[in-house]
Amino acid sequence: MFVLAMRSIRQRPGRFLATLLSAFLGAAVIMTFNSMHDTAGQPGVDPVSSETLSTAAGVVGGYGTLLVFFAIASTLTVNVRQRAAEMELLRCSGATPAQLKRMVVGEAVAVALAIGPAMLGGRALLGVFQDSGQVARSVDHSFGPVALQTGAGITLLAAAGAAFLAVRRATGGSRRRGRARRVLAYAALVAGAVSVTSTFVFSATDAALMAPPAYGAILLSVGCALKAPRLLAAVLDRLPLGGASGWLAVRNLRERAGQLAGILMSLILFTAVATATLTMQAVESDALAASGSVKSVDAKNLETLNFTVVGIIVVFVCLMLVNSLYAATTYRDREFGQQRLAGATPGQVLGVVGAEGLVLTVTGVCFGTLAALAGIVPFTVVRTDAVLPDQAFGVWLGVVAVAAAVTLGTGLGTARRVLRTPAVRAVTSAA
Repeated sequence: MFVLAMRSIRQRPGRFLATLLSAFLGAAVIMTFNSMHDTAGQPGVDPVSSETLSTAAGVVGGYGTLLVFFAIASTLTVNVRQRAAEMELLRCSGATPAQLKRMVVGEAVAVALAIGPAMLGGRALLGVFQDSGQVARSVDHSFGPVALQTGAGITLLAAAGAAFLAVRRATGGSRRRGRARRVLAYAALVAGAVSVTSTFVFSATDAALMAPPAYGAILLSVGCALKAPRLLAAVLDRLPLGGASGWLAVRNLRERAGQLAGILMSLILFTAVATATLTMQAVESDALAASGSVKSVDAKNLETLNFTVVGIIVVFVCLMLVNSLYAATTYRDREFGQQRLAGATPGQVLGVVGAEGLVLTVTGVCFGTLAALAGIVPFTVVRTDAVLPDQAFGVWLGVVAVAAAVTLGTGLGTARRVLRTPAVRAVTSAA
């Protein structure tokens, strides 16, 4: 089955390259930050530098692990769903579900073997901490077993696990998987609510005040992301879109709600985590400036971590959105051809794609904003006695602008490229 997986990769190099890029960047992120554990464990490192490096590795390493899994899982799920005919043909030819899983896992493992060196990234990150005065200049970067083992292990586990779940859906295990997904979603929502509520236990001057609401917002967004198909269906049932393009967009979204779950997951996670993290950091910085206090090493460390996490999230969410949208749109060449043969103009087809992207963006932003507010409000109440900070609106507008630009830009750009193929050729080649 591994040989078959390699042949399958050669037949679809573009889709494989998208997954390869997800795994490569994920491994690089994980190993870059976990190399801080190796650096902190060296003999002769002072306690302050060691704590700073260990915190960076622990916090961002956790974020990175979650993002890597979602990136690879969403890309593999889209690819496997689009290969339903291939899977069915292999099953009719005698292949068992276990063999199909091994084939796709073989492809995923081949992707995960693309773990590139993250030594330059680790050195650059260490330089950032040293320039800000959080780590002593005498500390040298170390890239050792912790970085290598976590990078290889987590990426392989994410790739193999995501492939297993994706093929299980394609081979008829959706009921059990749906039950497990609901359990995970509710567990994440409950854990997020508990984490957010625990913010009120802390005082305004506690160094760890930002941790509970930030993690709570992340867990709540994960819970909403896991329920993405149901959330999209609920929105579509209440959406008053008029006109031919609007009606067709809603119909397409309703039919493809499961396939678009990965895109909606990315939007919810991006909106929630970026809005919550940036807003809370802005509130903290303004509160320190108002009090006349000088930022401590811990405050600088936390600020650096927050901006680094948001940077990672922006890169990964753009990657996930572009991958998922590109794969989902290029696969619709026959559908677009049929619409054009039925009398639709290219402009009308683009109007449908734009309406679909707008609905996805609004849905993802709405639920992501709710998750973000669940973390922002408790933090602001404890830190400043206000309810909603003034900084929230500006940060939210920036996050929404990025999400809309990536979603609509990728969808419309890919659709425009697909529409360059003559309608008759698109229908006959996909038949």
